[in-house]
Amino acid sequence: MRRKDKEITDKKEIERIIRKAEFCRIALADGDTPYIVPMVYGYEDGTIYLHSANEGKKIEILKKNNIVCFEVELNPQLLKRPVACSWSVKYESVIATGRASFITNEEEKRSALACIMRHYSSNEHFDFPKEMLKATTLIKIEIQEIHGKRSLD
Repeated sequence: MRRKDKEITDKKEIERIIRKAEFCRIALADGDTPYIVPMVYGYEDGTIYLHSANEGKKIEILKKNNIVCFEVELNPQLLKRPVACSWSVKYESVIATGRASFITNEEEKRSALACIMRHYSSNEHFDFPKEMLKATTLIKIEIQEIHGKRSLD
């Protein structure tokens, strides 16, 4: 990272950002064409969980290339200043790379969906009907490299 003064190296701080952020963006590569999509997610033990319909562009790309990048940020705020080129952005963010895989085991799918739901709810128990599980693809991203960054000025 070029700006070491903005780097977050504390794993607990990085995980705090991941746990507090509401959405993530996953970046995929379709040959030489980038593709990025915002998603809801869950995080647990160095793994990001995503859900999707069983078909679509994201699924087709992941079948060909499972290397992904994801990004989350907290409270981005534009800082306007009198001189245009001195404007800045206040934020905390995490960017990570990893490999995505599809979860096919029914119990693992339930566990991944519960992880996603816990990210957005204080409820600890969820029921997932079999029909819904069949209509849903669960994606697991095992994080390989992760970086945090903070700018408060």
